[in-house]
Amino acid sequence: MTRKDRTEGIYSRREVLDESERRQYCQLQLKELLSYAYRYSEDVKKRFDRAQFNVDKFRVLNDLKHIPIIKKKELIFLQSMGPRLGGLLTKDLGELQRVFLSPGPIFDPEDRSEDYWGWTEGFYAAGFRSGDLAQITFNYHLAPAGLMFEEPLRNLSCAVVPAGPGNTNSQIEIMQKLRVTGYVGTPSYLMHLAQKAEEAGLSLRKDLFLEVAFVTGEKFSEKMRSTLEKKFDCIMRQGYGTADVGCIGYECFHKSGLHLSNRAFVEICHPDTGIPLKDGEVGEIVVTAFNRTYPLIRLATGDLGYLDRTPCACGRTSPRLGGIVGRVDTTARIKGMFVYPHQVEQVMARFEEVKRWQIEVTNPGGIDEMILSIEAGQFNQEDELLHLFREKIKLRPILKVLAPGTLPPQIRPIEDKRTWD
Repeated sequence: MTRKDRTEGIYSRREVLDESERRQYCQLQLKELLSYAYRYSEDVKKRFDRAQFNVDKFRVLNDLKHIPIIKKKELIFLQSMGPRLGGLLTKDLGELQRVFLSPGPIFDPEDRSEDYWGWTEGFYAAGFRSGDLAQITFNYHLAPAGLMFEEPLRNLSCAVVPAGPGNTNSQIEIMQKLRVTGYVGTPSYLMHLAQKAEEAGLSLRKDLFLEVAFVTGEKFSEKMRSTLEKKFDCIMRQGYGTADVGCIGYECFHKSGLHLSNRAFVEICHPDTGIPLKDGEVGEIVVTAFNRTYPLIRLATGDLGYLDRTPCACGRTSPRLGGIVGRVDTTARIKGMFVYPHQVEQVMARFEEVKRWQIEVTNPGGIDEMILSIEAGQFNQEDELLHLFREKIKLRPILKVLAPGTLPPQIRPIEDKRTWD
């Protein structure tokens, strides 16, 4: 397959709707969603009634601003408020296909509808085509990412190696022996695979056969993209989404931003007021997926970005996220996983010797590194702490035990010192 074969074409007609058609499409989808959710979701009904929002009076997209936003971290509390994940769901749990668990903890329901997470158009835009063999290095255990990304590949008639994370030597051996053409995972893990393969004496271009890579879960710098594309001689494109709503945006061949998915309506809002901002202004990314089963209407992701409506050479007409430029709160996304300070505190509270703690995140060589510093006197429970941390947070940090009083008096619980060129 030539590179040109991977970079041309549109997956669905909705990707080329003109501005008027797209506005009408979103208004219709939102009108139906709001009415359905108000009728069948206890949480939505309560929220709308508190805000005195009348579904029947919804007419234009701007009317959505009258509905209060939901912060992602609020889901931790809301889901515990009763059956059907606190009334957030419109059907019983037994009617779903799967229920996942993300850090928080937050449950992520998956319904039985086709392309539930909405990634197929994004994988097509990235360059995946029929006949590819793709190696998925995201977690398949409880977290949704592994299975979430299998579905679009199946829809595109690709085969999958469900590799999951870790086992680096085996991953490289699989890539070589099976002549894997596609990679799905974080960019930092692909960089790690490249480094280990080169250390083993392999030529990434001659001994491996990677042609296309889809990466997400981390900030993806142009320097890292350029480095990996040159090493593997492959196409690398990124997507953006969450375990709550699925696909939000994805890159095309022209790398001009993240085309917004046709399965959701995206606003850029002021982080404090929830009021929509003008195109080009940086604010919090607020998403309403057209999902009747799990209607998270106006979910604030905690990520900062801005909208760009200038035409893209690929022919897709959807607005684009110009980039993910930061976070609103102290939550950090490390190796594709959200790390919440309150959840780290729950782990630390199990160890009386730990007086204070701090997480520092760096990315030497483009690979995320998490250092957990704890203040403790005599501490001999390192293995137990690391085991519990991995069990609860899904990541294993580098542990540093410091003498009491070593950390500065006032510190941020998670200090993000990552840099991207």
